[in-house]
Parts: sequence; structure tokens; C-alpha cells
Amino acid sequence: MSSPFFAVSQFVENLHWSAWSLASKILVIYGGLMLIALGLAYLGSLADARTIRDVGVWVKPMKFMAASALFAWTTVWLVSIANTSVDRGQAYPWIAALLIVTSLFEVVYITYQGSRGEASHYNDSDTFHTILFGVMAIAAIGLTASQAWLAWEIWKEQSATDLSVVTLSVVLGLLLTFALSTISGFLLGGHQPPAGVGLPIVGWHLYRDIRPSHFLGVHAQQFIPLLGLLAERLGGRFDTLGVIAGTAAYVFAWLFLTWAALT
Repeated sequence: MSSPFFAVSQFVENLHWSAWSLASKILVIYGGLMLIALGLAYLGSLADARTIRDVGVWVKPMKFMAASALFAWTTVWLVSIANTSVDRGQAYPWIAALLIVTSLFEVVYITYQGSRGEASHYNDSDTFHTILFGVMAIAAIGLTASQAWLAWEIWKEQSATDLSVVTLSVVLGLLLTFALSTISGFLLGGHQPPAGVGLPIVGWHLYRDIRPSHFLGVHAQQFIPLLGLLAERLGGRFDTLGVIAGTAAYVFAWLFLTWAALT
């Protein structure tokens, strides 16, 4: 079994710019550009009082910019802690390209609509906007499919060996991000959340709102690997069992939030 801090130290060692593949460097830069865009959008929001369904027009663009940055950076982080050389393979640049193209499309369109004071989601005011709402759904699937693809590449590389608990958690987290967020995304597309500001920061409502379960689906990418790091450090010989049990509890929480939003 690897030492408790092996995965973390591996990541720290790989923080050196020269150790990253070109695709990883591009993902890191892309995440940084999304944060710069987030800062600019925030500055613009300070002088813009327009709202869409009682929420500031720049709130949704800022959320997607932040999420895109986190998604890109997490992908690089997961490759680092999974003890894999997938990022040096032929598939990884295409995975990075899929992530960037799909998330960038969503950010650009959502920002454009916000700048006009018009909704991007659930906008069926004409054929054009209805089609683009559908394209956004396809882009969202493509974005999360990049994570399933990455999981498959890691699995192919290491399936002949015993997966470390951290690598197992990375594969599970990536697969759950694709599966859970795709399901909740489709449900969310057919059940518009209530209007209004909602809870601080996240903007969710506590009733008939699928966004909390969608959040769990999207962020399995971070939560399950963090569970793997914790299990490696504290789980001892039960580390794998701890990851499996924790993952099962995570899926149950997602199921409960989804059920609660639909009833």
C-alpha cells in the first residue's frame, strides 16, 4: 500500500509547469482565462441592475465561468493524483479539446444572452433560441462525457494491475460525474427551477429544484477523489471498502435530492 501522503505528494511534485503535458497546460490556462472572465463579469454586474426571473443577468454567466475553471483544473489534478501517464497519450488532447469546446460554447452563449438581458435556459421564445437550448444540452453531455472518456483511458491503462484506492476513487468520480449529472441535467431541462434569488451564493431553492442533485452529479469529479485521498490516509486495510461505501452514500444522497425535487 502506498504511504498516506503519496497521492498528495505526487500532485505537489507535478505542480512544476515543465512536468505537465501540453494539453494539461492548456487546460490550466483555460481555467485561468475563465476566472479572468468571471472577474470582468462581476465588475460589469456592479453597474447593471437588470434581472432575469428576479436574478441578476450576470449571475448565471459567472456561475458557469467558475464551474468551467474548476472543471478544467480538476481534470489536471485528477490526472496528477491517479498515478497515470494518460496525459501523455493520444486520447488526452482530444479529451481536453472536448472539455474546452463544449464548456466554452456554453459560457459564450450564456454570457451573450445575459448581456442582452435574455434567458439562455428554457428560452423557447422562437425557433432559434429553442434550438440553441437543445445544443446547450448536447454540449453539457459532451462536457461530462470528457470525464467518462478520461475514466476509460485510466482504466485501460491500469486494469491489468490492482488499482490504488486513489485511482479507484478517481475513476468512480469521473464516471459518476458523467452518469449523475447527465440524468439530473435532463431532468433539470424539463423542470425549470422556481424564480427568485434562492439560497445565498448557490441560488438554489429548497423545493422543486433539481439543481442541488445536479450539483452533486457534476461535483462527484471532486468529492469522490477527495474521499479516496481521505480513505488512503485514514482507512488502513479498509480503505477500498471506505471508498465504495462512501460512493454508495453519495449516490444515495443524489437519489434523495432528485426524488425530493420531483415530489
